[in-house]
Amino acid sequence: MLKIALLLIATQIASIKAFENTCNNNIADYWGQNSFGAANAQDPSQWQKRLSFYCDDATIDIIPVSFLTTFFSTGGFPSINLANSCNDIDNTTFPGTSLINCPSLADDIKYCQQRGKAITLSLGGATGGAGFTTESEATAFADTIWNLFLGGSSDVRPFGDAILDGIDLDIEGGGPNYYTAFLNKLLVNFGTASKKYYLTAAPQCVYPDANLQVTLNSIPFDAIYVQFYNNPCGLQTFGKASQWNFGTWDYWARNISPNPNVKVYIGAPASQTAAGGGYIPIDTLQQIALQTRQSFPSFGGVMFWDASQAYANGRIDQSIKNAMSTGASCSGDFVYPACSAANWVTGSGYGAGSIVSHNGYIWESKWYSGNEPSGDSMGDWSPISACQGAGTTNPPQSTPNTPTKSIPNSGSTYTLPTYAAPTLAVPTITTSQSNNTSTTQDCNGISPWAYDAIYVGGDTIVYQSNVWKASWWTLNELPGSPSGVWVQLGACTTKQPDSDVKIPALSSDSVSSVSRVAAKYPLSIIKPAKKCSDAEAWQEFAVYEPGSRVSFRGQVFVASWRTVGETPSESSSEVWNDDVICTFERTKALAITQRKRGCQKEWSIDATYYPRSLISLKGELYQAKKLSNGKKPSADSSFWTLTGSCSLYLTQ
Repeated sequence: MLKIALLLIATQIASIKAFENTCNNNIADYWGQNSFGAANAQDPSQWQKRLSFYCDDATIDIIPVSFLTTFFSTGGFPSINLANSCNDIDNTTFPGTSLINCPSLADDIKYCQQRGKAITLSLGGATGGAGFTTESEATAFADTIWNLFLGGSSDVRPFGDAILDGIDLDIEGGGPNYYTAFLNKLLVNFGTASKKYYLTAAPQCVYPDANLQVTLNSIPFDAIYVQFYNNPCGLQTFGKASQWNFGTWDYWARNISPNPNVKVYIGAPASQTAAGGGYIPIDTLQQIALQTRQSFPSFGGVMFWDASQAYANGRIDQSIKNAMSTGASCSGDFVYPACSAANWVTGSGYGAGSIVSHNGYIWESKWYSGNEPSGDSMGDWSPISACQGAGTTNPPQSTPNTPTKSIPNSGSTYTLPTYAAPTLAVPTITTSQSNNTSTTQDCNGISPWAYDAIYVGGDTIVYQSNVWKASWWTLNELPGSPSGVWVQLGACTTKQPDSDVKIPALSSDSVSSVSRVAAKYPLSIIKPAKKCSDAEAWQEFAVYEPGSRVSFRGQVFVASWRTVGETPSESSSEVWNDDVICTFERTKALAITQRKRGCQKEWSIDATYYPRSLISLKGELYQAKKLSNGKKPSADSSFWTLTGSCSLYLTQ
C-alpha cells in the first residue's frame, strides 16, 4: 500500500504543469510582508501564512518573496525582512551579519516548486537600503545573490539548500545606477546552469520609471509587474487616455525592450487596505484584464500585492484566474484586432478623444493635437490597442462603439471597444460653401478676418462671406480650424470682399506675424514645454502654443490650442487640461521623502556596522556613513545619516 501511495504522489507531481512565462493568464502574488496583518492588526486569523499554504491550488503561478531590503548590511552581507514569517526577533542571524536564517522556508520553497510554482526573490521594496555606488560593487553583489539564494554555493544560505527561480527588482529609491552591471553579471551566472532562471521587475506605472527605466531598456527581462496603484495612472483611471497607460508599456515591450517577448502584468492591490489608491472591485478588474489581454500582445496576467490580502478578500486572485481561463494561451500567438479606426493624416488637427490608426496601434488623443502619434509618454496620444492591417479612410471618431460581451465563467459583462463606426469628422478649413445656411447676417460694419490680429471671446469677423464669432482669445487661427475657437453664425446677405486674405508663409529668415503682434502688445511667445521638467509657472501675458505645459498652483496643465490670458484652473473654454502624470512626476520626490520605510534590525551598542549598513532606532531609520562600533545614531552624528521614519512592515 505504501508503494502504491508513493506512486500516486509521484504521478500527481509529474502531471503538474511547470510555470510557463509565455502564458497570458498568469497570476503573480507577492508574499513575505503580511500586508493584511500590517493593516489589520486586530485580525490575526487572516495574517500571512507560511509560503507552502499559498501553493495548494492552481491559482498562483509565480511568487516573488519580498523583500531583500538592504544590499549591504552588517558584515557586508545583505539583509532580508519577511515580517511574521521570518524576522530577526523570532529567528537567528548568521554570525557577524544581520542576515536572518530561515531554514523552514527551504521545504516550503521546494514544495511550491514541485507544484509548478516559480519562487523568486524580490529586491528592494519601499526601503532606503537598495542601490550601488560603483560598478564593481554591483557585479560583486550579483555573485553574492547567486551564491546565497540561487545556483551558487555558500555557508551562508538563508533558505538552506533551496534554489530560487530568479530575481525580481522592486526598486523604489536609491537611484538607477549600476543595475545593468548587476544583472549582466547575474545573467552570466545564469548561463552556467541548466536550470531556467527568471528576471522580473515591478516598475511604477508612470513612464519612464525613475529608478528602473535605464535597466529595463538594457536588460532582457522575462516579465514586468507594472504597479497600477498608488499612482495617477492607476486602475481607477482605466479608459482615460491622459492617464491609463498600459499601451505605453506594451509599446515599450515590443519596440524598446531587448526582449520583445517580455510579458507585462497589470499590477493591482488585492484589497482596499493593500494600497493607498488603485483598488477596484473584482468584477471591474476582470473586465479590465480581459479587455487588455485581447488588445495587447504583451499582456501576461495580473500581479497582486499581496497574497495575504488576496486570501482575505475572497480570493480575488482566484476569481481573476478563473475569468482569464477561457481563451488563455501559452503559445505566444496573438490575434491582432483590425486597425479599424481612421488613419492618422499628416497636417490634420484632432480634438481630445479622437481615435486614429497609425503604425500598428489604435491611438486616442489626450487633448487637441496636431502631432504624429508616437511612443512618447509625454506626447499627445495614448495607444489604446495594438492592431494589424490598413486603417480606414473615414474621419476619426471621438467615442468608440462599445458592444457588450459576456465574461466567461463570471456571469457579468464587460465592454469590448471596436472602432468601426467613426462619429467625429476631421474639422477642415471652411470654404465659401458654408455648412450653416439656416440664418443670414447683415455683415455691414463687420471687419474681415485678419491673420495677424488678436481676437478675444465675443469678437465677430467675416470670412468667406460668413460671420464668425470667437469663443476665446485667438491669433492666426482660421475660422473653421480644428480648435473650434470660431463659431459660425451664418452667411452674409451679400457676398463680402474677403477672398484675398493673405496668410503669410513663415520662414527662418522672416519675422512671423506672431512676432509682429508681440512687438505691438506686451506679450511673450512661449515655446511648448514638452517635458514635465520644463513646465514653468503660467504667465498672464504669455502666448502659449498647443502642447505647452505650465505649472499653476501645484498642478501641471497642457494647452490644447494657442491661448493667452486664460487661467489654467479657471478656464471655461477647456483650453487647459490637467496633466496629472506631470503633476505626479513633479511632486514624486516630496512624496518619496515623506513615505515611511521598513524598519531594520534595531541598533546594538555591541555590534560593528559597515558603511551603508541600515539600522533602526526608536522608529527612525539610519544608514552608516563609515565603520562604527558603539556610536549611537542621531540626526547630527558624523557616523550615521537619518533617512526618515520607518514602520515594522514594508509596502510595495
